[in-house]
Amino acid sequence: MSAVQARAALPSRKLIVVPYRRVSLAALSTNIVLIMLGGFFVLPMLWMLLASVDSNPGWAIKLPSLTLANFTDVLGTAGALSSFRSSLILAGTTTVVTTVLAMLAAYPLSRQHIPLKRSFMLVILFASGLPVSMLLVPVYQLYVTLGWLDSLYTTALFLAASSLPFAIWLLKNFIDAVPVELEQAAAIDGASTLRILRQVVLPLTVPGIVVTSIYTFINAWGAFLIPFVLTSSPDNQVGSIEIYNFMGSHGLFQFGDLAVFSLLFSLPVIVLYLVMSRYFSGAFNFSGAVRG
Repeated sequence: MSAVQARAALPSRKLIVVPYRRVSLAALSTNIVLIMLGGFFVLPMLWMLLASVDSNPGWAIKLPSLTLANFTDVLGTAGALSSFRSSLILAGTTTVVTTVLAMLAAYPLSRQHIPLKRSFMLVILFASGLPVSMLLVPVYQLYVTLGWLDSLYTTALFLAASSLPFAIWLLKNFIDAVPVELEQAAAIDGASTLRILRQVVLPLTVPGIVVTSIYTFINAWGAFLIPFVLTSSPDNQVGSIEIYNFMGSHGLFQFGDLAVFSLLFSLPVIVLYLVMSRYFSGAFNFSGAVRG
């Protein structure tokens, strides 16, 4: 067979043309706006990282003169370390109370026939958008009457109450996605309502519980106005108020200490998100829930 015949015997190759979509003016404008918005978030974090290791930090972003003195100053301050403990107590108590109460309220709202339930859910959604500042004056008077001022645990109760409406709405949507047939099968086997909630619903709503807990923890961890009004003792001063002190409440801006404390104050939230991110599957896994 000649070379020409051998070449003709080879299978013909088709040229595949991949079309590329042209970038429109609207898409280009959208990308530019998104890049600008991203820059507004990235630049403060870049300043925080650079100023934390700079011996002479200022407002501007610049190459730092490397030093660890800022970390030594912050970690050597008793008030800074105490504020982390106070923030952990406040945020942890708020998260536990909010998540437990929201779960107990969301389950009957999802499964039981309640008169005017839709109107009640709209009221809950409306309450989640109310500004907390409008409630501070009556709550402060109530706390004075009950003698609850200057306590992290009683302050956490008010934070939990302000976080509860959205937490109920969020958890109800997750419980709605759980098949009712699983609960009916457990009820036929003689399981009580509390047992169904504990052994059937809770394992299947772990992603929703994690999302609600992280949302509540982040809000309580960064809360400023409520702890600022309801607590006054230096021992109960939370991290957000300590950041305010570094920002010049004592008459002098401490840029290096502010950057270090802000960096350390954000680490618990980042670590919590990384640890819990494996639950963010976006869907429920019912494998093994129904057996043939």
